[in-house]
Amino acid sequence: ADASKEVVQKLQHAEEQAAAIVDTARKNRIAMLKHAKDAAEDDLKAFRLEVEAKHQKDVAAKKSSDVAADLTVATQKELAEVKKDYDTNKGRTIDFVVGKVLEVQTSLTDTQKQSLTLGVV
Repeated sequence: ADASKEVVQKLQHAEEQAAAIVDTARKNRIAMLKHAKDAAEDDLKAFRLEVEAKHQKDVAAKKSSDVAADLTVATQKELAEVKKDYDTNKGRTIDFVVGKVLEVQTSLTDTQKQSLTLGVV
């Protein structure tokens, strides 16, 4: 009976030790998760600060850029395009207009003659 009692006590002691080990492991796991969460939050804060700083820098750069100068450059480019188109098409346009002016019919059609003789016009 003493031997079985001793075995039971050893088993109880082993169970207590196992429970303590499991409890310690659980506490360590919780502490590690909390530490990992804190580290992730710190990394996130640093990343947010970095992104915000970059954004502020970009906004400042856009504010400081000279919009009027950009507009002047764009206007000059468009003006050069218009001048180029003018120079390219000037000769053909003059030829077209002169051709149309010289193609004017100098005789009257029968209908026009009839209208004139009847005094409709």
